[in-house]
Amino acid sequence: MARRERVMRMSVEQPLWRALTAYRVLTLCYAIGLFVTAYDEFPRPWVAVAYYVVLAAWTLATLPRVSGAAACTKPFLTADLTVALVGVLLTRVADDVSRIEAGGPTLPSIWTAGSVLAFAIKGGWRWAAFASTLVAVANIAERGAPTRDTVHNVILVWVASIAIGYVVEVARASERTLARALEIEAATRERERLARDIHDGVLQVLAMVQRRGAVLGGEAAELGRLAGEQEVALRSLVSGGLVPVSRVSEDAALGAVVRAVDEPEDDTDGDPVDLRPLLARYARAHVTLSEPGAPVPLAPAAARELAGAVGAALDNVTRHVGESARAWILLEDEPDAVIVTVRDEGPGIPEGRLAQAEGEGRLGVALSIRGRLRDIGGTAELISVPGQGTEVELRVPKAAREAAETR
Repeated sequence: MARRERVMRMSVEQPLWRALTAYRVLTLCYAIGLFVTAYDEFPRPWVAVAYYVVLAAWTLATLPRVSGAAACTKPFLTADLTVALVGVLLTRVADDVSRIEAGGPTLPSIWTAGSVLAFAIKGGWRWAAFASTLVAVANIAERGAPTRDTVHNVILVWVASIAIGYVVEVARASERTLARALEIEAATRERERLARDIHDGVLQVLAMVQRRGAVLGGEAAELGRLAGEQEVALRSLVSGGLVPVSRVSEDAALGAVVRAVDEPEDDTDGDPVDLRPLLARYARAHVTLSEPGAPVPLAPAAARELAGAVGAALDNVTRHVGESARAWILLEDEPDAVIVTVRDEGPGIPEGRLAQAEGEGRLGVALSIRGRLRDIGGTAELISVPGQGTEVELRVPKAAREAAETR
């Protein structure tokens, strides 16, 4: 069955790029508005008009450049900052010196901060410090001396840009950490799924070969001994296998990326199936199945995992009680959940035996039963009283079932 790769992209900095795009447009309008209201006070207004034509064309033409980190390259940042610095220095040419010394705004006004913020979002606080320092030098040169208002504005831009750059760096580190955690979780869940399949197939066969070989003796006994050794080795590998090395990519434009393998497409996208036929295959002379008269619909993946958990419970009955041991399967379709109960007439499970078996790599209950139910949003409860048998209750809430059906 075909599998598909799911790609999850996470980027907390993308909203900052969208905000920067809006900021550049709004501050362009603000700078032009300031000029229009003070047009008569400019001794050489044509210089300002020419600059604003260039500034407007540049701002509108470069909006795609500030839509993401990939498009915002170093050459663009250099050119963008140059446009801002030239505007600051041209203020002494276009405006009256008395207005400049009185604290009048520069030609680009607060549009200049947009260039510095682009440096901060793209490269972090170090880039922001570099760009804001150049802006500070240009502003002091435009005023002719470091006045109180100039120093105040310069420090404000410098601190704000560095703070934003630092926040962006922290956000990127958090993205990578989260992506790594998600990939480890996905790899662990996939390993558990494979471990369940191995337990339900290969390990059961090896255990059977070991038992039969010991009974037959001779060469069969040697074969059984080898099968037992391989079973122990495989159980150790399944229970303690390493999680694959992370392959989280650090895409500056799209944020951290996690790639995980989905379940087969027909499991997740198919129509709900009736659970009863899947459980009917476990009914035998010594296994009694009781089920409702109406269909019990479940998503294919959920039905497959629930039936697999029932099979694992019956395998445990055969293994620990005997091949001819009596067992009962009860399927209930409750208003809030689908419940399957598997009960046997064995001697029960001694206290602490499950934890001991899991430590030995025997993961029938941990993975083949509880792991399957956890993956589909359900629960598995095991009730065992020494001398009175064992009962396994598998419950899939209707909410989880409906979510699986509509996923």
